[in-house]
Amino acid sequence: MWLLFHVLSAALLFASSPFGDSRTTPHASISVTTTTLDVSASIQNTLKPFSFDPRTTPQSLISSSSSSLALQLHSRTSVQRTSHNDYKSLTLARLERDSARVRSLSARLDLAIRGIATSDLKPLDSGSEFEAEEIQGPIVSGSSQGSGEYFSRVGIGKPPSQVYMVLDTGSDVNWLQCAPCADCYQQADPIFEPTSSSSYSPLTCNTKQCQSLDESECRNNTCLYEVSYGDGSYTVGDFVTETVTLGSASVDNIAIGCGHNNEGLFVGAAGLLGLGGGSLSFPSQINASTFSYCLVDRDSDSTSTLEFDSSLPPNAVTAPLLRNHELDTFYYLGLTGISVGGDLLPISETAFKIDESGNGGIIVDSGTAVTRLQTETYNALRDAFVRGTRALSPTDGVALFDTCYDFSSRSSVEVPTVSFHFPEGKVLPLPAKNYLIPVDSNGTFCFAFAPTSSSLSIIGNVQQQGTRVSFNLRNSLIGFTPNKC
Repeated sequence: MWLLFHVLSAALLFASSPFGDSRTTPHASISVTTTTLDVSASIQNTLKPFSFDPRTTPQSLISSSSSSLALQLHSRTSVQRTSHNDYKSLTLARLERDSARVRSLSARLDLAIRGIATSDLKPLDSGSEFEAEEIQGPIVSGSSQGSGEYFSRVGIGKPPSQVYMVLDTGSDVNWLQCAPCADCYQQADPIFEPTSSSSYSPLTCNTKQCQSLDESECRNNTCLYEVSYGDGSYTVGDFVTETVTLGSASVDNIAIGCGHNNEGLFVGAAGLLGLGGGSLSFPSQINASTFSYCLVDRDSDSTSTLEFDSSLPPNAVTAPLLRNHELDTFYYLGLTGISVGGDLLPISETAFKIDESGNGGIIVDSGTAVTRLQTETYNALRDAFVRGTRALSPTDGVALFDTCYDFSSRSSVEVPTVSFHFPEGKVLPLPAKNYLIPVDSNGTFCFAFAPTSSSLSIIGNVQQQGTRVSFNLRNSLIGFTPNKC
């Protein structure tokens, strides 16, 4: 009788709120409170990066029946063979890249809020001549590990030169490496040769595209661009228009940077396709009303699609798409809470809100791997998860992960469900593999969230894997559709 009374009391307590009460006990629930992690399958996947041959990756572009523009989306693993000998060292390299990425995003937001352009820190040299050997980058990078976890094959110019480009929702300016090179990093494809393209056209300084750049200079009335990413990565060169080919469709007069001096964390890709919210991003230039992507497992050699002007799946979990008046690049998400095992975390209502100065908020980012939360929020999430996993075997932390487990003797484990909560009672439960990830091939798994000292929180691509993420730019919505790759 006592047990029945306890269960009924818990159910009534949760009925008072569409999400439940953040102060309830871990035993109460409003939905399925646990989910199963397939440990054996996850460990097996850690072997794939060392057995897959990128040379066998299909190079063909595709079109989608639901979209006017679509192209294949590849994980980094399927494009570039890893130089690491084991999964632990590969994981550490990924986390180092990821930390650089987060520092970059946080620095860009901080500078925007303070009203400082990176060109104010070290502007472009706009001398009378722009010879390759005289091009100077604004930052000297100490690292060239290679960045970007997801790539697409894009055609540039007429006739199109097919190159791999990083897809980045945190950037606006499209660019690729161009000859002549003062400093070009290693890429999988030949360097783009502007003289081989009949559609290559330099932009003049009085054009809207040139004037929309955060950092630009003139040389003989032609526009020069500079993009600095805050982590030591940069690209400098001519700002031009070119024809961009996706699948069977081509789009003319796309503003794109032709970089002659490029340094930093972009090894492998020829450049970057900016998917951000600014006026120079690719979606903005083609006037796309929507775009969506589905990120496959980063250890997988399978592919998915990036689609423009596709319909929102009918079963998508939707949330408000918000904008920051200080920086229009990032896609902010109307997140209201996070639950563990059905219990909402006891966090402030302002934890995910943008304040009047532009600080705070949480963005959805394709380039960040691990979700970052402000320290107080992260601690609440971690502590709730640890309480729900007392029966599991803890082990030492790894790099930025402070909560790890030894699953070496397990084929599967049951863990509390972690869910994101949105307005109007909408809930997105995450698969266990999207927050408990292997860090080696021996059964060590870590809780894939991390704290940040920045005011900016980020939902990373580990939490997005296997879910179609749709950006409805016209109606200001972000949709999440699980298992829609």
